[in-house]
Amino acid sequence: MFIGAIFSNMIIGLTGTPGTGKTSVSRLLQEHGYNMLYLTDLIKDECLYSEVDEGRDTLVADMDRVFSRVCELVGDDEGVNIIDSHMAHHIADVVIVLRTAPSDLRERLNLRDYSDAKIEENVEAECLDVILVESVEWCQKVYEIDTTGRMAEDVVSDVEEIISGVLSGNDAEVYQKYMPGSFDWSGGIL
Repeated sequence: MFIGAIFSNMIIGLTGTPGTGKTSVSRLLQEHGYNMLYLTDLIKDECLYSEVDEGRDTLVADMDRVFSRVCELVGDDEGVNIIDSHMAHHIADVVIVLRTAPSDLRERLNLRDYSDAKIEENVEAECLDVILVESVEWCQKVYEIDTTGRMAEDVVSDVEEIISGVLSGNDAEVYQKYMPGSFDWSGGIL
């Protein structure tokens, strides 16, 4: 069950492989007045994980506890709430998947000093559409935005266009523009 089905507000997930621009876009959306929830920070800060995966250098989220906590945090918030996380599609009513060409993604993750193994895992996930496929499986409304070579401000404009379309109930044109499955980077697998 998704949060918006429980409460009268809308939950939008901003998701994508690490390095696709979620946090940069989310910070700008917050400046534009949207209620933001940074799920990765929440999981770390409130210990909402079941284990630490040392081999993959990541936390394994306890999604039942995460879901309960998110319900507590956004239950009374009016309007649009946006969840920033590569796992947001497991919670949100509407999902916007940020995508980046594998070569650009590799560069971005190198700048973050990710290990070679973690870079390859994330680049492979992007090539195979892992987050997009999960989003389509979990959510009724999924949109896809290419962030390759784009400024965060431009991506924010796309996100706001999608939100406006969804809120108006007339999102057919927006869906056509941001239809999932528009990008094929499967050739980027080494």
